Amino acid sequence: MLSKTRIQLSFLFFLEFFIWGAWFVTMGTFLSQTFSASGGQLAMAYETQSIGAIIAPFIIGLIADRYFEAQKILGILHLIGAGLLFIAANADSFSFFYPYIFIYMLLYMPSLALANSVAFRQMKNPAKEFAPIRVLGSLGWIIAGLTIGYFAWEGKAVLQYTFYMAAGASFLLGIFSFTLPKTPPKANRKEKITLREILGLDALAMLKDRGFLFFFIASILICIPLAFYYQHANQFLNELGMKAAASKMIMGQISEVIFLLLLPIFLKRYGVKNALIVGILAWGLRYLLFAFGNTGEQTWMLIFGIILHGICYDFFFVSGQIYTDFKAGEKFKSAAQGLITLATYGVGMLIGFRFAGWLTDQYTIEGGHLWKEIWVQPAIFSFIVLVLFLIFFKNETIKIKSL
Repeated sequence: MLSKTRIQLSFLFFLEFFIWGAWFVTMGTFLSQTFSASGGQLAMAYETQSIGAIIAPFIIGLIADRYFEAQKILGILHLIGAGLLFIAANADSFSFFYPYIFIYMLLYMPSLALANSVAFRQMKNPAKEFAPIRVLGSLGWIIAGLTIGYFAWEGKAVLQYTFYMAAGASFLLGIFSFTLPKTPPKANRKEKITLREILGLDALAMLKDRGFLFFFIASILICIPLAFYYQHANQFLNELGMKAAASKMIMGQISEVIFLLLLPIFLKRYGVKNALIVGILAWGLRYLLFAFGNTGEQTWMLIFGIILHGICYDFFFVSGQIYTDFKAGEKFKSAAQGLITLATYGVGMLIGFRFAGWLTDQYTIEGGHLWKEIWVQPAIFSFIVLVLFLIFFKNETIKIKSL
């Protein structure tokens, strides 16, 4: 790959995830500070991610893969997105805010797949070339969190500035996208495409394999407690009085990068099943640390819970993507990844956001929430998933060439 192309793709991923990290982490705090939003309203706002993930295959399969160059669609989506984020920042009520963030996520979630498409089409050896470029995405998310902390927008209750920041970055990426290498559609527009192909449903045949079936079910179930972290962690830390909570939460992304580098070593030595077990265990442990931590003597518990994000995400979701790729074989590789994404970020997290919002409303008190009672429940749920996984998922020897 040419150095110029590598730099372009690195900047693409930096901005792509800077935009997401700029507002998504602190949205729950923003809504509660600005509109006194309920848990149910927070759930509505966060589940737009899941709805976007469900809609994304249609946009990619029906439009990007058949009619237009991927980089041009990427540019248009981000330019429109910039306007939507700017309008959302100026909302004077939740009912005015919600439609704009809903439409925005319908456009943003497909952009993740489009960014991957543009990158992979420029690579001769994606297994070797993609990770060093994709890591710039994690760096973008980290820089966004540090920026929020530097300007103390949480403490000053001016988190609308996060949406302005994201809107500016989205506008920049929209313009920049038109300079990216041309990525024309591969599919023949005259060729008929079925709903099964768009949603990756051809990969459903893989569920006949007992091992993959239980992994698939566990993936959906573990996304339910996962939603608690995305939806309420920043709100929780701010209610406890942690200063610059968003900046401290970027330690989760830093650990994600570190454990991503360590994951191949772990997989070679201990196998995929043990990696998945460690990932599920980390979710339960994290929520117990949140339940019993505080901003006094137990601050270390909160920090450790944040740092566990790397293990939670990499050891379950990245290992799961590798496992899915192995089980799919050449015939269903793309369809299988699409199916698992639809099941996790779509169905699993949609259920999780709804449940987290409902549960949080049950423990609302004057001036905040009973967070110990809230966090204990996704912890218990994670441990139940772990026990079921230990019982039903068989170990398999998987040789992964890219590792």
